[in-house]
Amino acid sequence: MRVAVLGVGVTKFGEHWESSFSQLFVEAGSKAIVDAGVDGKDLEAIFVGNMSGGRFIDQEHVSALIADHAGLTPIPSSRLEGACASGGLALRQGVMAILSGFHDVVVVGGVEKMTDILSEDTTETLATAANQEWEAFLGMTFPGLYALMARKHMHDFGTTREQLAMVSVKNHANAMNNPNAQYHSAITVGDVLKSPMVADPLRLLDCSPITDGAACMILASEERAREFTDAPIYITGSGQASSALSLHDRKAIPVVDATSNAAREAYRRAGKGPKDIGVAEVHDAFTIGEIVAIEGLGFVEMGEGGRATEEGITQMGGRIPVNTSGGLKAKGHPVGATGIAQAVEVTLQLRGAAGKRQVDADVGLTHNVGGSGGTAVVHILEKG
Repeated sequence: MRVAVLGVGVTKFGEHWESSFSQLFVEAGSKAIVDAGVDGKDLEAIFVGNMSGGRFIDQEHVSALIADHAGLTPIPSSRLEGACASGGLALRQGVMAILSGFHDVVVVGGVEKMTDILSEDTTETLATAANQEWEAFLGMTFPGLYALMARKHMHDFGTTREQLAMVSVKNHANAMNNPNAQYHSAITVGDVLKSPMVADPLRLLDCSPITDGAACMILASEERAREFTDAPIYITGSGQASSALSLHDRKAIPVVDATSNAAREAYRRAGKGPKDIGVAEVHDAFTIGEIVAIEGLGFVEMGEGGRATEEGITQMGGRIPVNTSGGLKAKGHPVGATGIAQAVEVTLQLRGAAGKRQVDADVGLTHNVGGSGGTAVVHILEKG
């Protein structure tokens, strides 16, 4: 049995002063329901990815809040948390619920409202996904952790400051064609290198923004999917892995082994390999993140991510287009919603519905990371 994607919906990403947390989710969910052609009575469960409603908006118990505001009570609603991988975990739980036979049609979504608090409070909230005793308590932030990864990658493999910048330039160019992206501004390598320093070598334009937004999908069993569509997109592989929470406890600082382990499981379940992937959305919260992701996913050899970026293999029209949506860097990164938004983008690509950013692909992949690599979730999607 395969899991089908019936419908997708996403809000515009950015600063939503006029919308509440639950309004964002309801907007994305309504779009997904309309896209799927289902009725509320068809839905059997809700899985919500959310990192920290408690700190961002002083609201816990967000799963019940969403079911209530969406008018979907009394169906069960559960929240999944895995830092920035929360959306990916929600998607995986929905997939497993259907594969187990427990449910036939479910809602999977993610949402975060990050702009209602001061930016320094946001930084502290995101730092809760790091090791509090050995990292955050000593003043380490996520830009700092990824800066360490970048410096070690540059030292070990000769990755250049310009190659990091090229990731940001590419993803901003892709976002220009995504109406839901937070930023619609082209940038140059020079712009990145002149932007304010955040944590050496990472500058402001190497870092994803603070974002509000939500994304949603309607999933169904293969049998139920036939009631609604003749050409669904299928999720054929799902993998999740964990690693040491602290960067210093890992075997190699510039290597996210959770990525390679999650990818190995997803490839095995789908019966695919890296060479089969035609489009990918990967976790580029920082530019070094995309470089180590394409290595961990097997698209290029270890240490070759920077050179591969410079050679253009991840660009539109390249061997493996990466982050056609604009990625976390330019599309935006509402942390709980990111993993779902990645799967929405790949679904649109496989449907041939991505507009000006359309690529030619039959198989796509999503890669969602929590923290600096303590959790990774990989999904493989295919045309029916």
